Amino acid sequence: MLSDKDRIFTNLYGFLDRGLAGAQARGDWSNTRELLAKGRDWIIEEMKGSGLRGRGGAGFPTGLKWSFMPKQEAPGRPHYLVINADEGEPGTCKDRDIIRNDPHKLVEGALLASFAMGSHCCYLYIRGEFYREAQALQAAIDEAYAAGLIGRNACGSGWDFDFYIHRGAGAYICGEETALINSIEGRKGQPRLKPPFPAGVGLWGCPTTVNNVESIAVTPEILRRGGAWFAALGRPKNSGIKVFCISGHVNNPCNVEEEMGIPLRELIERHAGGVRGGWDNLLAVIPGGSSVPVLPKEICDHVLMDFDSLRDVRSGLGTAAVIVMDKSTDIVRAIARLSRFYTHESCGQCTPCREGTGWMWRMMERMVTGDADLAEIDVLEEVSRQIEGHTICALGDAAAWPVQGLIRHFRPELERRIKQRQSVRVAAQAA
Repeated sequence: MLSDKDRIFTNLYGFLDRGLAGAQARGDWSNTRELLAKGRDWIIEEMKGSGLRGRGGAGFPTGLKWSFMPKQEAPGRPHYLVINADEGEPGTCKDRDIIRNDPHKLVEGALLASFAMGSHCCYLYIRGEFYREAQALQAAIDEAYAAGLIGRNACGSGWDFDFYIHRGAGAYICGEETALINSIEGRKGQPRLKPPFPAGVGLWGCPTTVNNVESIAVTPEILRRGGAWFAALGRPKNSGIKVFCISGHVNNPCNVEEEMGIPLRELIERHAGGVRGGWDNLLAVIPGGSSVPVLPKEICDHVLMDFDSLRDVRSGLGTAAVIVMDKSTDIVRAIARLSRFYTHESCGQCTPCREGTGWMWRMMERMVTGDADLAEIDVLEEVSRQIEGHTICALGDAAAWPVQGLIRHFRPELERRIKQRQSVRVAAQAA
């Protein structure tokens, strides 16, 4: 269990003052100028040493990603930091709480990260529905400007830094970094082919790094305490702390900051009051947001909550949005609902995704009622494999994985429904 002294988000629940005075009383903006004075290379090395992996879902090492940015700024090609606050993944609600209740951590982290990558400008792309969160963040930005913490000669460091908020229009696809960049530029939110990667050709054709809100917000505390401190928490290659979102059939749904590698059962029972009706009433858990494969109870009994442990059981940590389903859940209908979501949110650019997501959804609707043949279960999985890995961005994977997880772990339920429906048909014909 994470001790209070190691917590980074000390106002995650909004009980304390989120303004500048309250943030400074909790340690934010402390020694920021001294951290900047240590130089870009020192910051990047500390972030590499921390072992922080991106908290937006992919889990790519943050310090390594920052090091991909060019060392020198070419004439006419400024560097940009873009923070992804789109957060459209069903079940995920951590970034908006960070923005709403601890916005100064994000602003300070943006300054430090931008400096490390040679960027004088940061854009935060926030989901359009997060109206109050955008207000809270803008208030924090205004306070930081007024106090001289950002702007010209930020924190007295000699570094000029500007922070802008760009509000999106609620498209899930704009959570993908290149679609997000297109949206900021005023284009249709569709992913770009890579390469070139954003570090080479990103926002307005300039070197750009896109990071998740949580990845940036933890940066100041990592630098103040040292990368070794962060690396000592959690497990090897899965270090540090993580904000977990626990929802669904639990007694106390919540966001909670915990160490990486905490057992899933302990996470749910310690912080969310346990499964509704007790642990034995658990049917399944989606451990990392709607785009990762569902896990049945027998795996949930012992699995650890980190990137590698969940990969080993053929699922993923994703955004660490834990969606709990008890035995009252119609698991087939639940996955069919997710298939409908991905069908709706596909940008339509890639044929496997444009055509395949709709095909899977319609097939899943038939699986809900059992109006299918047993052989179609294998066809459904085969189609999901034709979508997975064959699209420009990961939305195709996100649509395929829930269906694959359902077939992998709940195939008997699919077969039961089909056989039951067939028996009803036979009885009706006999009558």
